[in-house]
Amino acid sequence: MTLALVNGRVLTDNGFQGGFAVLIDDGKITGLALPSDPRVRAAERHDLGGRTLLPGFIDCQVNGGGGVLFNDAPTVDAIRRIGEAHAKFGTTGFLPTLISDDAEVMAKAIDAVNEAVAQGVPGVLGIHLEGPFIAPERKGVHDPAKFRIADASDVAMVARRHGGVTLLTLAPERASAAVLQELVANGVIVAAGHTAADYDTTRNALATGIRGFTHLFNAMTPFTSREPGVVGAALEDPASWCGLIVDGHHVHPASLRVAIAAKAREKMMLVTDAMPPVGSDDPTFVLKGETITVKDGVCQTADGTLAGSALDMATAVRNTINMVGVPYDEAARMASTYPAAFLGLGATHGHIAAGYRADLVVMDDRHEVVETWIGGVRVVG
Repeated sequence: MTLALVNGRVLTDNGFQGGFAVLIDDGKITGLALPSDPRVRAAERHDLGGRTLLPGFIDCQVNGGGGVLFNDAPTVDAIRRIGEAHAKFGTTGFLPTLISDDAEVMAKAIDAVNEAVAQGVPGVLGIHLEGPFIAPERKGVHDPAKFRIADASDVAMVARRHGGVTLLTLAPERASAAVLQELVANGVIVAAGHTAADYDTTRNALATGIRGFTHLFNAMTPFTSREPGVVGAALEDPASWCGLIVDGHHVHPASLRVAIAAKAREKMMLVTDAMPPVGSDDPTFVLKGETITVKDGVCQTADGTLAGSALDMATAVRNTINMVGVPYDEAARMASTYPAAFLGLGATHGHIAAGYRADLVVMDDRHEVVETWIGGVRVVG
């Protein structure tokens, strides 16, 4: 039976609109209609109580959640638990993210995501391999013992076809043009990150097929007066996307404002870089034998190195509005529409319009998640 979501303030491609019902059949949006429409009168009605209806949030960088770290448990069950934890915060699509690891663990993670996609685990869209083809000089919390230069077997493993998308973060200076071309030709989305590349190397990588930048500003060469670095190349390029961790710790709000103003519109997207404490009561976890603790909202090692984040997408949206000063509709698109486009899913995800998946978030006037819908099924609220 058709479901009609009524009495909501709906974010459409034309901005927020009231007075429309959103019609859903078989997990897809079939249209927006006035309450007087016969389809609405015949449908099962769900009252949104005047709250705001947004496209579901899509997070390209989810290391863990619900007490689970994907590296420690590259299994379908772990992916399901991580997805359930993040759905509480409006995330309807995500990429389980594997931090730099051995080839055997990478293969297990890819197999687990393939099976999760095949089983229809709610929210899983593919996999993000963050490393291990990255630069020791910009390692962050990654284990340099795992780093290597990609060879033919690595390319073949990463480029295996499956039902979801594959995002690979690498350092452009540690991958040949031939490797980049082979990855892109096989449908892998390649992002630059954890890189010591200079501006020219980054520009060449963009010309070869780099599509985005992983957590802009963090673990990459900065923008300075005589050396624009990776950050300068990223902001100058009109075609690529940049991920932003808007938690008030990874990047100063002023830097975020400048970057958003400089970058082509629709090319900035929110990511969480979330770790196991998101959706969990435990503020600690172990990463490669080292205990990481959340203190004042920051995941850090004993020496103060940032280790992912304790951020969720709903908080990222609120921070983008309140801390950075981005309008509500644009902040919501940075969490939904723009990451969908980055992942090549812009024709099916990230919009409230006929033909799109019914992946939706209901937020109250404080920008808190009240309901989350994945594929037309209410999973939260």
